[in-house]
Amino acid sequence: MQISTVSINLLLLVTVLSLLSPAIEAQQPTYLHHDCPNTTTFTVNSTYQANRNTVLSSLSSSSTRGDGFYNTTAGRSPDMVYGLFLCRGDLSTSVCQACVTFATTDISQRCPNQTTAVVWYDECLLRYSNGNIFSVVAEQPTFILRSTQNVTDNQDLFNQQVLAMMNDTANQAANTPEGAKKFATREEDVNFSSTFQALYTLGQCTPDLISMDCNRCLRMVISTLPTGWEGARVLNPSCNVRYEIYPFYNQTGVASPPSPTPSPPAPGGNGRRSWPIIVAIVVPIAASILLLLLMCWLLKRRAKKYDTNGYDITTIDSLQYDYATIEAATDKFSDANKLGKGGFGEVYKGILSNQQEIAVKKLSRGSGQGDEEFKNEAILVAKLQHRNLVRLLGFCLEREERILVYEYAPNKSLDYFVFDPAKQGNLDWLRRYKIIEGIARGILYLHEDSRLRIIHRDLKASNILLDGDMNPKISDFGMARIFGVDQTQGTTRRVVGTYGYMSPEYAMQGQFSVKSDAYSFGVLALEIVSGQRNSDFYETEGALDLISYAWKLWKDGRSLELLDPVLRDNYSRNEVIRCIQLGLLCVQEDPADRPTMATVVLLLNSYSATLQVPKQPAFVLQSRTDGRMPYKGLESDQSTSPSMPWSNNEASITELYPR
Repeated sequence: MQISTVSINLLLLVTVLSLLSPAIEAQQPTYLHHDCPNTTTFTVNSTYQANRNTVLSSLSSSSTRGDGFYNTTAGRSPDMVYGLFLCRGDLSTSVCQACVTFATTDISQRCPNQTTAVVWYDECLLRYSNGNIFSVVAEQPTFILRSTQNVTDNQDLFNQQVLAMMNDTANQAANTPEGAKKFATREEDVNFSSTFQALYTLGQCTPDLISMDCNRCLRMVISTLPTGWEGARVLNPSCNVRYEIYPFYNQTGVASPPSPTPSPPAPGGNGRRSWPIIVAIVVPIAASILLLLLMCWLLKRRAKKYDTNGYDITTIDSLQYDYATIEAATDKFSDANKLGKGGFGEVYKGILSNQQEIAVKKLSRGSGQGDEEFKNEAILVAKLQHRNLVRLLGFCLEREERILVYEYAPNKSLDYFVFDPAKQGNLDWLRRYKIIEGIARGILYLHEDSRLRIIHRDLKASNILLDGDMNPKISDFGMARIFGVDQTQGTTRRVVGTYGYMSPEYAMQGQFSVKSDAYSFGVLALEIVSGQRNSDFYETEGALDLISYAWKLWKDGRSLELLDPVLRDNYSRNEVIRCIQLGLLCVQEDPADRPTMATVVLLLNSYSATLQVPKQPAFVLQSRTDGRMPYKGLESDQSTSPSMPWSNNEASITELYPR
């Protein structure tokens, strides 16, 4: 009788847990963010709405699929709707189903009449569009979340380990076998912190992407991942990444082997003899379920809250500051807070009510640009999110003022250190190499990884800002031009920029391309190595400028003599020579001989790759010192294919020095 009671109790426990577990798993998913731009909408009871409802219904009914991904279409063009969902790779089918089912209703409420929408939850994402979204990397929108707590112990080591783990996670996720989930996690111990013992990372792509595209998407979002915090994540419609100092994913759901099926009892066996087998099977299962539920509860309590301020950059409202806030932050634009003055306005330091430091640029009046154009331009710049680009936080359009709000860079700009003999020592070789690499990554993002191809046209040392950790951030997009993804070159009669950094084809013929930015990067690399300005170079050994001097030393096998004397006691010989060789390759006269920025980034990160031997570089005679070309009265631009200027006068957002 006692044995029967034990067996009944155990069976009751398993029954209760089996009923309780789905209820717990089916709780409402954790909402993160949604994006549904108002650029195109549909009317109520239209064909498109009917097709959207069909797609959402199909996604909901297909959410029980074991692979956690499904895409489908409904209707015909121009009312055709594409839709898909993606569940986190470590979650069970029931959790996936609950999230997708909720999302199909939630997205209709959040985006009632938009033709394109995506919504993210901690457990899944759901997306639909009027254009093909299958097997295509979506470069926008991108949404960033981070923990409210920063890392205080050995932040450099922490950041290095985070990036290394994220890169390994990306490789693993991108190179999964065909048909498998493009999902990976990693866990590594840390030995440099007393507050936490391990790091955890996650990366995932939609399985319809080929490995190369998945890898490209993950690299793109990793480049925007905030480091130095206890946790952060980047959400994109095609992929997402995350790191934390606690196990935020279901470790038992990652690469867990299938449980063996117990053999049925032999027919005719004694029922009393079988109860130890029942106990041996049921008790571990029940204990595992209880342990799993307890772990989920603890993780729910421990999960970090995220600071989303400043990251939702898809709407005008999220970018717009009121004048009173800016005025209070800058103490009514007091001279004590003035950081500088340029040809297009004044820059002030400000502190918001939440103690965030900002740089405020008051643009000069009379630029000729309308309010809507200014807003659109500000939104476009704000969507450029990369660790090596200065971030536009917002703008203000009140009292006939046009104000831009940028993140604050406490260490001013690169020229403040690299050209000042009293401050050059603050930039050791390791920092200079990281700065060169960071600038290259930022330009690569503009050229290839942002939504549109962007040519900066005014890369120079004073436009490279340095944050508190001396990380470089490219600024001043006032001269920039936007290309279509298939456009390679543009031409202008109104040449803008700075002497010493202009490529010969741009300075002489007004032709600009990604290779003209590469030329400017080459000049910057040589300046950072040598600590000398190309434009103010004193004649040495018959060389009239820094480029010709670097070429002479290279040709004579004396490249290391170009190195800044303050670095002579502590530097990497291979890295210095590599940077000089790359600099000379980038300033070749023929643009076709210059490497792309993708090649530059690869060569800076690979010591085994072989560099080409540079030819004699271009030498551009300089007869003016005001940094402007001698073209007068020619304002029209010409391009090999249509492109958009950033503003009517190509200078509405320019000379921005958020220091």
